[in-house]
Amino acid sequence: MLLLVGLGNPGPEYALTRHNIGFMAIDALAGAVSFTSKFHGSVANATIEGEKVVFLKPQTFMNLSGKSVQAAMAFYKIPPENVIVFHDELDLPLGKIRIKQGGGANGHNGLKDIDQMVGVNYWRIRLGIGHPGMKEQVHGHVLSKFSADEMAEVEKVMKALCAKMALFWQASPEVLASKVALALNPPRPNKPEKKEPSDGI
Repeated sequence: MLLLVGLGNPGPEYALTRHNIGFMAIDALAGAVSFTSKFHGSVANATIEGEKVVFLKPQTFMNLSGKSVQAAMAFYKIPPENVIVFHDELDLPLGKIRIKQGGGANGHNGLKDIDQMVGVNYWRIRLGIGHPGMKEQVHGHVLSKFSADEMAEVEKVMKALCAKMALFWQASPEVLASKVALALNPPRPNKPEKKEPSDGI
């Protein structure tokens, strides 16, 4: 069993903001599955290509995400290495993802709280939202909504994740990362070679 966690802030005023891209990922992966209130969050259960998964969107606000994650892990007896956290990443451009296990929180308050509550040995799927360029602009940037053009890029990322997510347990996290990257940036077809004009001889 895997616990798939999306980080974000509850409430309509935060919907479709950059900081809530983790919620968007969980909603995309869960599809039509119904969520209920439990573990200080919104929870749903599903089976994806043979693997039982629990979807979780903490409703504690970002800075207290660990409280919800810890409660769900304890109830289902899920170890940290079976937890996958989807979160926004300032240091990646929009349309890029990275997957890693453990490591630092890199200033992300949601990850900091999870680290304190359950340790660092869980998986992180970092979803790029881009950096505004100046540190003092970060707060407003992460809480601002995606533009229409940016949402189109976000939807491409979600489509690729939904299509490839099962590779995480069927193959490896590294295979998932490479296949999603390939889906988002397919190789350009080779241009056909130009034929020399015939001189009629």
